[in-house]
Amino acid sequence: MGGATADGAGTESAALLIPQQQRQHHVPQDSFNIAYVMYCALGAGLYFPFNAFITAVDYFSYLYPEAAVDRAFSVVNFLSSVAALLPVIAFARKSDSFWSVNVGYVMFVVSLLSVPLVDAFYIKGEVGLYGGYYVAVGACGLCGVATSLVQASVTGSAGLLPKRYMQGLVAGTAVSSVMVSALRILTKAVCSQDGGGLRLSAAIYFVVGIAFMLLNIVFYNLSHKLAVVKYHQQLKAKDEASSLCLWEVAGSVKWYILSILITFAVTCSIFPGSVTADVQSSYLKDWYPIILVMAYNVSDLVGKSLTSIYIVENPGTAMVGAFARTLFLPAFYFCLKGPEVFRTEVPVTVLTCLLGLSNGYFASVLLIKGPKSVGRKDAETVGFLLVFVLVVGLAVGSVASWFWLL
Repeated sequence: MGGATADGAGTESAALLIPQQQRQHHVPQDSFNIAYVMYCALGAGLYFPFNAFITAVDYFSYLYPEAAVDRAFSVVNFLSSVAALLPVIAFARKSDSFWSVNVGYVMFVVSLLSVPLVDAFYIKGEVGLYGGYYVAVGACGLCGVATSLVQASVTGSAGLLPKRYMQGLVAGTAVSSVMVSALRILTKAVCSQDGGGLRLSAAIYFVVGIAFMLLNIVFYNLSHKLAVVKYHQQLKAKDEASSLCLWEVAGSVKWYILSILITFAVTCSIFPGSVTADVQSSYLKDWYPIILVMAYNVSDLVGKSLTSIYIVENPGTAMVGAFARTLFLPAFYFCLKGPEVFRTEVPVTVLTCLLGLSNGYFASVLLIKGPKSVGRKDAETVGFLLVFVLVVGLAVGSVASWFWLL
């Protein structure tokens, strides 16, 4: 008995002499939070191009006064994104995400570049040349295809990493909205609101968007070389657990899928269409929709950032919250069609902030928790699936937004 204890003590003492790196896996540190910052920037790049199109609505509405610009852009962008995501999901485990993401970024640049080029060489500020409108709608559709190619792979990659990187990616999507809204406020305050001023402000949106896409190309191609990213990719490769088939993976996260679908369908059925096009203020005039868009975007960013401070441990809470958000539909109906007291600036602004805050928080929780609810081998596939239903939700909501016109 005593000899066994001595041997055990000797073994323990010997183990203490072994370097820690040899006794356990050495997890690389994210020096200076470089990987986190890169994933935030990649998240911001996912929706920056589409936000540029939506934010330039003053310019497009000036050129094409008879077109429902906001709603047309949303429907075309999200439907094309859904169509592109189907093959991306089907061949996710066989295709090379490196090439699909870089092709997607090139598509982003082409779609953003088309608007200022068409304006410079064809439209030249002339109102009613609807050929330019169809080019802009087509560019918005190309932007949707690019979003699918980039977002699915980047989200799948973040799903393999610790949850803070998915939180950074999701928060980045809101950062881009705030950046573009701030650009819109700045250009509206500085540039004149005639044809020349609107052309200048639109050019600023798209040039900044192109520069940001080029920066994201650099970030994406560098991110794979970071030690923390390589480490978790190697863990996946070494994982001996077998992967489930696509339908089995979908079945294991079905409540995440349904909750995300509901979350984004509700949001996009209200924002940006109803918030930007269907509200009026005699006091704030044409600043009113701009302020509401900024209020939503800032609230969305706050919601997505809150998950870095506190995240509910029980994902069921976020799922219940996602379904409870359907109450925003009757609430906004009263703000648009109800008594005069509900159609004033304060109720609409408060509801818009709550819409953004709840969207940001619950979406972030679900996207963080979803990939972690399965094995490492299937985490990337879950990321693809959640992106797919996210985009489907946006498409459903953008189509449903037309019913507010009835």
